[in-house]
Parts: sequence; structure tokens; C-alpha cells
Amino acid sequence: MNISKGSTSSTIQKTLMTARLFDGFWDRWIAHGIRESDCKELQSSLVTVEDWINGFSRFAKKYHDLATEYEQFQNRFEAEKWYRLTALYYNLMYWVFPDRSEEKKKWYQRVKEYVGKADQLSAISYKYDYIEIDGVKCVGRIRIPDHSKGCIVIINPIDSAKEELYTYENHFIQSHYTTVSFDGPGQGETYLLNGLKATQKRWETFVHKVIDFAASHFINQPIYLFGTSSGAAWSIYGSEHPKVERVVAVSPPIMEVPATPNYFTDRLALVMDKEAQSILPNLNTQSSYSSIFLFHGKKDVMVSTKDMHYFYERLLSPKMLVEYPEEGHCCNFKLHEVRDLAMEWFEKGDVKHEF
Repeated sequence: MNISKGSTSSTIQKTLMTARLFDGFWDRWIAHGIRESDCKELQSSLVTVEDWINGFSRFAKKYHDLATEYEQFQNRFEAEKWYRLTALYYNLMYWVFPDRSEEKKKWYQRVKEYVGKADQLSAISYKYDYIEIDGVKCVGRIRIPDHSKGCIVIINPIDSAKEELYTYENHFIQSHYTTVSFDGPGQGETYLLNGLKATQKRWETFVHKVIDFAASHFINQPIYLFGTSSGAAWSIYGSEHPKVERVVAVSPPIMEVPATPNYFTDRLALVMDKEAQSILPNLNTQSSYSSIFLFHGKKDVMVSTKDMHYFYERLLSPKMLVEYPEEGHCCNFKLHEVRDLAMEWFEKGDVKHEF
């Protein structure tokens, strides 16, 4: 899968067109904290990348000003919240550029700046660390609550960075789970700043090394995996690691080449090594996956219900499957419930719930 540097502007235009025309484009970002009213205000005007940057910059400044105001009044909780939201808007600005450009790096530094401000105000301990793949650093973010009762390794979708999913972190931390989230090959600063592109082999190594990292740093705690989309597929792959207790996988692509939007296919090509044929595990070559809790939206256009059912039947027990009739890929508007059920699964190995 190859895409030329000259095509990156075309990829951006495809992204902007999708954002303008399809409300579903915004589901992911709204689920992760972007205000729906902000999206609706800008959506029809996103014709150029300057429109995108200027529009989201305006909202980032608004939330930054709120954060600094709360900080001045020594309201650390509210200041942290608004700094995290500020970072998420800068994340949108960094994200829109698909290649390793200076513009992308500039906005990513803003993401790191405001995540850092939020972390310094937080009551939750945090640290950054790294593992190495092919001699290149993959940077990880670790948050450790008091009285941690387990470690949840969050495996992010290929098109996400570790800073994007802070709502997942916060939810798990509130229930006293440590969270571990690394940028893998082709992701976040591992790709943008350190230049490591994605291959299937690198991702296999990455998943094992992240699990080993968590197990070695949190020796007396159970290790769980939580992933969405491609991260869900790699979470299932990681379930065979002997240190992993249980896995939650939301909308894992079962087929090696799932149906993806055109703009996303182009973006993916830029983060893949030119020799790579796929960056997903082939889940159909193994039959020994177990302790898997699957979530599926029946309106998912990337992962069919038929494929999900076939895969689920082949899993070894214990296993569970929850389906949401009105949800699409990643079950974005059920993610809070998904995470609640995930933690129940982690703790009890079973879920008593009316669906």
C-alpha cells in the first residue's frame, strides 16, 4: 500500500469532505470529548485545512482560557479538566495532517504541552516510559491511582495517539485501575517524532513488549487488555500472552482487509512501511483465544455481524459477546457502558446485565 507525498493534500481534502458531508465522521471525536455543538458549528465551513485549523484553534483558546481562569482560582480539578479538553482540540489539529510534516509536529507539541499541564494538576500519579522496537523508542504513558487493583493496557487504534483516549484513562482510574498506553509503530510520537512505521511483525513485537512492560512494573496486579478497532484485534492477539488475565475487544476487524473509508485508507498507507501488506493480526489462523469479551455494533460497516458471530463461536470459553443494534464501528455512544461492563468482566469474570 503506497501513497506519494504529493498525494497528502488530496488525503486532507478527502478527510475534510468526509467531515463536511457525514455526521458519523464526528462520532469518534464526540465520544472522546469534543463538544458536539462545536462540531456542528464548524462542520459545513470545513472547506480548507486553514478552516479546520482556525476553527478548532478558536475553541482550543476558549477552553485554554477557562483552564487558566480555574487555575488562578486554585480549582485544580476544573483546571485539569479544561486543559485536557484543550489538548484534545489540538489533537484534532495535529491529526488532520496525515504525514510527518512540520505543521503536524507543531500541533502535536501543543497536545503534549496541555496534557502536561493537566497531569501536573492531577491528583493521579503519572509517568512516561518507553520500549524499543527495531532500536526505535515507542513512548508510553502510565497513570497510577492509589490502591490500584489491576493494570489495564489500552491498545489504541492505529489512527489514534495515546493522548486522545484520556476519557478511557479517567474512567478506569476512577475505579482504581492503573492504565498503560503506548504509541505503537505508526502511531503518535512513535511515528511522528521517532519515525517508526507500522508492519504486522512490529506490531506483534510491540504487543508482547507492552504486556511484558506492564507485568514487570506491576508485579502483583492482574494484567488486562482493552482495545477498540485495530487495537481490539491486537488485544485479542495479546490474549495468548501468559501474563494476560482477560481481554475486552470493541469492534475488532475480523477480516484482514476490512472495509474502510477512502480517506482512512490513504492515511493508513502513510504510516505503514512500504513492504507491509497488513498491520492487523490474522485472527482466523488461531483458535486458542480465550477470556475475550467482544462488543459489536450491528450498524458497523467495517465489521459484519456475520463475521463477528462466526469468530465468536470459535473462541474458547470463558467468552462473552454484547451487541448494540443502533451502534456503528467502535460503539462510540455506548463506550461508557462498555467500559463499565469491561471492568465488571475484569473483576468477576462474568457480567450480569440485561441487554
